[in-house]
Amino acid sequence: MASKTVQMIFVALSAIGVFGVIICCALPEWSAGHLSDTEVHVGLWKTCGKHSTGPQACVTYDDSMISSEMQAFRALTVISCMLGILSLLLLIFGSDFTPCVQNENTKPKMILAAGVGLILAGLLVIIPVSWFSNDMRNGPEGVMLGASIYIGFVAGLMLMLTGGLLCYLSRSSSSGGTASFFSNRV
Repeated sequence: MASKTVQMIFVALSAIGVFGVIICCALPEWSAGHLSDTEVHVGLWKTCGKHSTGPQACVTYDDSMISSEMQAFRALTVISCMLGILSLLLLIFGSDFTPCVQNENTKPKMILAAGVGLILAGLLVIIPVSWFSNDMRNGPEGVMLGASIYIGFVAGLMLMLTGGLLCYLSRSSSSGGTASFFSNRV
């Protein structure tokens, strides 16, 4: 029973991490700044501006006009989202609390593959977030990091930590072949 509970916790942590990566990718909050009386928020897909007296207006980027850095940020975060979702599905279907996979020898391999996928998904979101943060540090005055950067850092670290723990704790037991969490073997 403890194995199922631990697996449920890992599924929940992974789902929160994947949700954070999706938020990081979708929100126009990578940087924020003020231009006279306008508050500007920049994201991967659009830029939004809000006047102090009026509504918010957003402009979607023209794909031919964005820099190669921004295209790399987009690609890495989208790949991270897809890999995170795939790893989460592998983790759910390979867990002991779901009867989806009948072969008990396959479940530890699925959990291990999910752990490796979560580590890679976390790394793939931390790379563009760190790169953008470094560019902003050397950027113009008055422009601050947005909420998506911090969400991306936390989500990436959560995915990497969950994936690492899954890889560490999901060892095949010699009897039965199911994933043995917190076994006494050294």
